Amino acid sequence: MKALKPLVMSGKEVLPLIEGGKGIAVSTGKSSGAWAAAGGIGTFSAVNADSYDENGNLVPVEYAGKTRGERHQELIAYGIRGGIAQAQIAHEMRGGEGRLHMNVLWEMGGAEEILRGVLEGTKGLVHGVTCGAGMPYKVSQIAAQYGVHYYPIVSSARAFRALWLRSYKNTPEWLGGVVYEDPWRAGGHNGLSNSEDPLVPEDPFPRVAALREYMNSVGLNEVPIIMAGGVWFLRDYEDWLDNPEVAPVAFQFGTRPLLTKESEISEEWKNRLLTLQDGDVSLHKFSPTGFYSSAVRNDFLEDLHQRSDRQVRYSRTAEADLHVGIPLGRRGRPIYVREDDADKVRAWLDAGYTEGMPTPDETMVFVTPDSALTIKKDQIDCMGCLSQCQFSNWEQHSGTTGKRADPRSFCIQKTLQNIAHGAMVENELMFAGHNAYKFGEDPFYANGFVPTVKQLVDRIATGD
Repeated sequence: MKALKPLVMSGKEVLPLIEGGKGIAVSTGKSSGAWAAAGGIGTFSAVNADSYDENGNLVPVEYAGKTRGERHQELIAYGIRGGIAQAQIAHEMRGGEGRLHMNVLWEMGGAEEILRGVLEGTKGLVHGVTCGAGMPYKVSQIAAQYGVHYYPIVSSARAFRALWLRSYKNTPEWLGGVVYEDPWRAGGHNGLSNSEDPLVPEDPFPRVAALREYMNSVGLNEVPIIMAGGVWFLRDYEDWLDNPEVAPVAFQFGTRPLLTKESEISEEWKNRLLTLQDGDVSLHKFSPTGFYSSAVRNDFLEDLHQRSDRQVRYSRTAEADLHVGIPLGRRGRPIYVREDDADKVRAWLDAGYTEGMPTPDETMVFVTPDSALTIKKDQIDCMGCLSQCQFSNWEQHSGTTGKRADPRSFCIQKTLQNIAHGAMVENELMFAGHNAYKFGEDPFYANGFVPTVKQLVDRIATGD
């Protein structure tokens, strides 16, 4: 394995190894500070980050607002307070070493307000902003205003070209790097376009080379590309290090930092990572963001798959192909379905899935009464954690998307808060990259070994 050459990033020479930011409350100040102290770039998540009271106790996230708009403002306040708290922890831990970045999602609720609020409250502590999940045109302007570098996350040269031409060309001096996140292999939300097949992964090298070619064409020859998504063994990328087709290049690790001493996820979550098999991470489109995302196929995800499988086209009145009436509910009011679907619906009703819930696509899904109550409550309790949400039909500017709320999705804020704070991992959304099964195969983790962040960074630098 070639020796890693330091790169100047966010104003300082660092190891070209970056901790990927993971919300909600997963990439904390403790883990990112330790990563920076090891000589790389640590990234804490400013996506609904945890905050603490004057005694160091976790501040519970509770909403008093009676309307979605009121709760949305509370969420923004929580986000700013938590981001500042995590930055302060990370700054103290890094001991002047490495660099510290914060991660935000452009499609999260109140993204611009939270980004400005955290940067305003952490002047001198944060050196860079990583931002994806959407097209973050404004992040360059905001970063430049606060004198920090910005690192957009893209999945294609085309996406970066759009960002550059519309916005980034005006502040090139603050562009610290471009994160190429493999849309087939990364954990969390993935940037697959409508023209790409989610079932046919592409080799990342030609895509990164195309990105480098465009960057060089607009004078960004020395701006690093950060390869993210699916990176496990650095030795697999040895040929990239001095290759003019992609270099200068750095590498981001999102999944591996989950399993460290400093990682604050639950022990159950850490133990589950060690048991994953190849194929246990599933690419799906249940997220209320509308994006594809990758998560462990557990009971939570299986319930969503089954819920969507219990789905048929329907009408409230008899139509040419929707003419078989089936009574629903206590009043027995009929819906009309296709003849080919009638027996399926009757079987679902007999099995206890007696609640029909309409979707925005003129279909109906069938769930148990208890599940229907939970779905409706979660939709009512919406706190506007996204800029717009398919599950609850929230939209942060007008209050609603104007579309029917979608029961095939879920409250992402609720489940990610739950898993980050100790809930059973089988019952919650468990994001992970597609190479997470390597925890069980990599001899570094033999006999359940959990390294410190420093041990992990040192190991990665060897190629393993």
